[in-house]
Amino acid sequence: MAKKTVTRADLAESVHQDVGLSRTESGELVERVLALLSDSLVKGENVKLSSFGSFLVRSKKERIGRNPKTGEEVPILPRKVVVFKPSNVLKDKINYSMNRSDK
Repeated sequence: MAKKTVTRADLAESVHQDVGLSRTESGELVERVLALLSDSLVKGENVKLSSFGSFLVRSKKERIGRNPKTGEEVPILPRKVVVFKPSNVLKDKINYSMNRSDK
């Protein structure tokens, strides 16, 4: 079964259908929301969307990795990563839909 990926265009179309904004305004709204989200993460702030989840910025320390082809050890530099932690509401919704589709 092929899984569909939701795109920015899909989000904008959904806003257009549900809210009634023009397609241009819907696209601009989606872009603005995503820009606010990414700008907050760049500043190191956590982003919490109630009943959906939280985006957290975590710092990873330097560590030693290994090249799988050669086996050579190489240092992996320190970096920041974005982590998504789903809310219990979202987890319950996903698990409920999985249980319903099994029957």
